[in-house]
Amino acid sequence: MPSGETNFHQVQYLTIDADHAGRRVDNFLFSFLKNVPKGRIYKMLRKGEVRVNKKRVSANYRLAQNDNLRIPPVFLEVRSKPRIPYRVVERLETSVLYEDDTLLIINKPSGIPVHAGSGCEYGVIEAIRTMPKYTEISIELVHRLDRETSGCLILAKKPTILRYLNRLSRDNQIEKHYRTLVKGSWKGGPVMVDAPLLKNVLRGGERIVKVCEEGKDAYTQFTPVQQFSNSTLLDVDLYTGRTHQIRVHAAHLGQPIAGDSKYGASDFNKEMKNLGLSRLFLHASQVSFALTEKKYVHVEAPLPEELQRILDKLS
Repeated sequence: MPSGETNFHQVQYLTIDADHAGRRVDNFLFSFLKNVPKGRIYKMLRKGEVRVNKKRVSANYRLAQNDNLRIPPVFLEVRSKPRIPYRVVERLETSVLYEDDTLLIINKPSGIPVHAGSGCEYGVIEAIRTMPKYTEISIELVHRLDRETSGCLILAKKPTILRYLNRLSRDNQIEKHYRTLVKGSWKGGPVMVDAPLLKNVLRGGERIVKVCEEGKDAYTQFTPVQQFSNSTLLDVDLYTGRTHQIRVHAAHLGQPIAGDSKYGASDFNKEMKNLGLSRLFLHASQVSFALTEKKYVHVEAPLPEELQRILDKLS
């Protein structure tokens, strides 16, 4: 089922196939009308301009196979597509860790956002969609990583796999491991942090995430791997996927991550910069999950050279 263009001047009628059955109608429209603002899509649903089997539906309606979907005419200002540097596309092409007919896992470089927005014209998903082998399929992000975080990033090639992996993620059945360097010496062994997180709190005009009882549940386990004189390398198990979760939980313990300009310690960051650290020391090192009853996917992303050099200097 092709995705919509910038403008179409007539009502479109679509018959939902098996691949899209079970999707919420709003999520289907987000992917079909990729450049239409979400607010515009919700307005179309509220006003009844979108119909399923000639009836109004709410945004959380789940499409069924053979449903007849009516999409009203959409007119938008035609904008030129962002120019994505060839070096970015080439780098992503060489970062593939795992691929089959249903999904793709890459080793995302630090410094590239996963999608456009917040002043960025393009991200990983936009760059990958320009690659010839992916232009005819509906490739989507399964989860997100911060712009400065590197490592394992999962993308789905089929809507059915996207929904399946989203369900696994909600049920905490995708194992995610990270490596990070934090300030100070670690005392004891593994520590489980159970601290709810509240998003978009204003601090000096900047939107941040903070530990707050009114926030959403968040669970992170930190395990020491190697001690240095003024820092500790940790393995991190992520049990929920809140925005900036590892960064905020590490800071909450009083041991912020090296190179973290938002939640970190300026003195520690300066020490690490003097050693050559020019990014956030946070790397998604492993992902594991059951793709089918008989197929288990386990992927590891090696620590980037620029982070390994810091560890070598600390040693």
